[in-house]
Amino acid sequence: MCPVNLNAAVLKMKSFLKYFELPVLAGFFFFFLLLPTGCKKTGKTAGEVSKIPIDLTIHRFDREFADATADDIPKLKSKYPYLFPNQFPDSVWIAKLTDTIQLELSEEVDKAFGDFQTETEDLESLFQYVVHYFPKYKVPKVVTLTSDVRFEDRVILTDSLLLLGLDNYLGKDHHFYQGIQRYIANGLDKRFLTSDVASAVGKKLIKYPRNRTFLSRMVYYGKELYLKDKLLPNISDAQKIGYAPEEMEWAKANEEQIWRYFVEQELLYSTDPKLDRRFLDPAPFSKFQLALDNESPGRLGRYMGWQIVRSFMEKNEISLPQLLELPADEIFKKSNYKPKK
Repeated sequence: MCPVNLNAAVLKMKSFLKYFELPVLAGFFFFFLLLPTGCKKTGKTAGEVSKIPIDLTIHRFDREFADATADDIPKLKSKYPYLFPNQFPDSVWIAKLTDTIQLELSEEVDKAFGDFQTETEDLESLFQYVVHYFPKYKVPKVVTLTSDVRFEDRVILTDSLLLLGLDNYLGKDHHFYQGIQRYIANGLDKRFLTSDVASAVGKKLIKYPRNRTFLSRMVYYGKELYLKDKLLPNISDAQKIGYAPEEMEWAKANEEQIWRYFVEQELLYSTDPKLDRRFLDPAPFSKFQLALDNESPGRLGRYMGWQIVRSFMEKNEISLPQLLELPADEIFKKSNYKPKK
C-alpha cells in the first residue's frame, strides 16, 4: 500500500461532484464442536509488574477432549459442566471423539501451539499488568478449546472464565480459512491472540458511550487501544489494532490527511450510524467514498481515536482507571490533538 494524499483527492472529488446532485457458554461449546517487533518491557513499572503474584490457571480442554475415550466423558462433564448442554446425550460427545473434522482440528492446533508455553507466559504478563493497574481485578480461569472456526466467538470472557478457541489462530493462509473473507482471515493468527484477550478485558473495563457522536465512539476504541499500550507494552502497534505492518504504515503516513477529511466533512459530531460501518467496524478497507478507498486499511476511526487518547495522556497527569471514566469530549478538548505530518 502506498501513502496517498486524501485531502487532494477530496478536493478533486468535490470539484467533480459540483456538477452533479448526488444458554450462552454451553451453547457456545456445542457450536464449537459441531461446527514480532515491538517495545520491550523497560523501566520501573515492568520490573514491579513482573513480580506481581497472580493465580493464572490454564486448562487445555482441547487436549483433554482429544485424548479422551468414551469412558472419560462423564469426568469431563463433571470438570467442565458449562461446556456440556444437558439436552444432549453422551452419545453426541462420544461421536465427536472419532469425528474426522474434530480430529484434524485437534491435530492442527497441536502443531501450531504445542505445549502453549509461550502463550501462557504472554497471558500471565497481560494479567499481571491488568492487576497492576486494576488491583481489584479477578484473574479468570482460562480454558482452551477447538472448534469449527467460530471466529466471531474466538475469545469469550466472563467474570471468572476465559474461553479461547485456538483453531481460530492457525495463520491467515490455513486451509481451514478458505472461503473466509481476507480481512477476517488476516486476524486469525496466534500473534493476535493476547491482543484479542486484552480487547475482551477492555470491553469489561470501558463503558460503551451513550453519546451517539462519531467522536465518542472513536475515543471509546481509542481507550481500548491505549489500554493495550499499557497492558501489552512488548507487542507492536500493528498487533494491538490487528493490522498487517504495511497497513500500520499506511495509517501513520496518512494520519494528517485522514484527520483533515474527518474535520472538513464535519464527521466528528455527526450521529450518522453509517459512520460505524465506514470507519469503525471490521472491514476490508475504510470508506471515504473515494477511488482510493481500497488502498486503505479498515477501522481507521479507531486508529484516529487512539491517537487522540495518546495525545491526551501525553499532556495530562491522570491514572489509567480515571482515563477510562472520562467522557470523549473532555479527552478531545484537553488532548490538543494535532496529527503527525
